Amino acid sequence: MNSLKGKAAIVGIGEVPTGRHPDKACISFGMMAARQAIQDAGLKKDEIDFVIPTGVVYNNGVNNDLVTCRFVEELGLKGVKTNELVFAGGASGSCMLKTAASLVNSGVAKCVLCAHMEKLGTGVPTSQGVIDLFSTAGISQEWEVPYGQHYSTIAALATTRYQHETGTSDEALAAVCVSNRKWAELNPNAFFRKPLNIEEVLKSKILSTPLRAKQSNMLFDGGSAFIVTSAERARDLVERPVYVLGESARVTHFVFSQEPDITRYGWADAAREAFAEAGLTPKDIDVAEIYDSYPIFQLIAFEELGFAERGQGGEVFLRGDTWPGGSMPTTTNGGMLSQGHTGAGGGVALVVEAARQLMGKAGERQVPRARFAVETGTGGTYMDSQVTILGTEIP
Repeated sequence: MNSLKGKAAIVGIGEVPTGRHPDKACISFGMMAARQAIQDAGLKKDEIDFVIPTGVVYNNGVNNDLVTCRFVEELGLKGVKTNELVFAGGASGSCMLKTAASLVNSGVAKCVLCAHMEKLGTGVPTSQGVIDLFSTAGISQEWEVPYGQHYSTIAALATTRYQHETGTSDEALAAVCVSNRKWAELNPNAFFRKPLNIEEVLKSKILSTPLRAKQSNMLFDGGSAFIVTSAERARDLVERPVYVLGESARVTHFVFSQEPDITRYGWADAAREAFAEAGLTPKDIDVAEIYDSYPIFQLIAFEELGFAERGQGGEVFLRGDTWPGGSMPTTTNGGMLSQGHTGAGGGVALVVEAARQLMGKAGERQVPRARFAVETGTGGTYMDSQVTILGTEIP
């Protein structure tokens, strides 16, 4: 193995099942996940010296508590020097990880706890309230919301344009949902575990043409956490540390209508730089954890990361190559389409899942001999493209 100097590593992970828990406080999800992560890392809790919670969507009052160190106090952490909130929507998992890795590599922190918690499933008084809150979050209130823009119409626009340009079939897009469900069937933390087929997807009701109900995510309560320390220390803590090998990103827009190409984002440029930093290529990757709030965005990222040529990714999903036992295991927790969408937690869950697979702790859905993984995140109206390369060894 090459030098560990200047590398950070994930050493502990935690996650609570996605679902609806009206009787539980939001912070309890983060606390349960954090305690799991601390135990998983074999740490004493007071060894944590830096805490990074990410934001919640359902209630700004909870964010105020997280900013002002409630999470640290509730966990009873005595060695924390700094608490700061890092929030970038669905990109929060990727951004927390790169922030934690930078803090460790610079010597500012020795052991960083990153945590997410959310109550989008039950924390808003009415179902319509949830829709009104979340469907336009991150969409221009001045230029787009008044004219009916929301996340389903954005996904529909991108899907229609992509199909026009590539000829990708409805069946191929539905296959992305089926692939994710195959993994969720094996995931005890996923909400949707009932088998799904292409016909069911295509028979579900239209939301925004051509987007259908079973091609959309649903909102839930949940929580997840991971711990980052130096690569040198990681070897003494756990059997299979997960090293942060490379990362890059691109910010392309805020207002979706100002994106020059609504079927291409920053994935290709970010991936090229992340792979170069890691000293790897897409052919070296064993597991791809790709952000998937709608199938079109998972498919576009899959291609731009280099796992298929433009317009050919759908056929890869149709063949079952991305399923359990396939040649390119993809979004192995079921993603937001099947594990469930927990606000910023959708991206955090992918970081946790990537680490879980590389640590060999994924149970029934474990990818055999997984050494290298790619994880992606994106926030708002797919405004940024985050790419992180993780591995159990350093090339």
